[in-house]
Amino acid sequence: MRIGVDLGGSKIEIIVLGDDGDVLLRERVATPQGDYASTLGAVVELVAAAEKRVGAGATVGVGIPGAESRVTGLIKNANSTCLIGKPLKRDLEAALGREVRLANDANCFALSEAVDGAGADAPVVFGVILGTGVGGGIVIDGKVLTGANAIAGEWGHNPMPGEHHTDVCYCGRKGCIELYLSGPALARDHRRVAGADFQAIEIAGHAANGDTQCETTLQRYEARLARALAQVINILDPDVIVLGGGLSNMDRLYQNVPRLWGEHIFSDRVATRLLKHRHGDSSGVRGAAWLWN
Repeated sequence: MRIGVDLGGSKIEIIVLGDDGDVLLRERVATPQGDYASTLGAVVELVAAAEKRVGAGATVGVGIPGAESRVTGLIKNANSTCLIGKPLKRDLEAALGREVRLANDANCFALSEAVDGAGADAPVVFGVILGTGVGGGIVIDGKVLTGANAIAGEWGHNPMPGEHHTDVCYCGRKGCIELYLSGPALARDHRRVAGADFQAIEIAGHAANGDTQCETTLQRYEARLARALAQVINILDPDVIVLGGGLSNMDRLYQNVPRLWGEHIFSDRVATRLLKHRHGDSSGVRGAAWLWN
């Protein structure tokens, strides 16, 4: 059996998968805010309770909103700031008495969709999170590519091509893709151009009902997403790109973006498929379990 834990900023989710991938148990609890020791304790308690309920031990994989430094073993680049600078993997292994596999949450999403999701059986899968932030993960032949600096797939912090950059990202860099393609970025762009204060889901709804300003905002978004993904295709040339996160539920993206990205891709034809997630918000926790695939 495999246990997966998705350690998020607002919730911690645990899942137990049988050897055939069937879900045996799934539970969510609130994440203790700003308290590393309590967060660590919550994960340990969830694992112990899950194993007691299913009556067996299991491997443990954990997805986090950050990465483990290859130099120090400490957590870096985490938007759950209480994790930064902490030896999370070592602490979990000490508390649980076994090896724990740790990965970025976008990598877990990509792995889940590559193993038995929208990208199943594709040799190279690029998984994209379009939500409060923007992230990415790479899976090759069923294995996560972490990279020499543990940042493989961190596409959201590349500069957006074709834009004049003025805004500064939380990471300190100007013009990050996240500043253009996240949910808050879509809302900010519409407010800046149209003067209306709508959330991303409202913009999509109004566009579907014929609002021309919202439609124009979504067309700008689609053009930017096409340019940004074209960079990925030119470098990685994946078989499949799977979208996750709240904005991935805009079904129009799967027709419009591939129609736009061709002019930016160095090929006479583009075989890469753009697909919607299969497992939804369960992909992250499922991928954490599949770290022991």
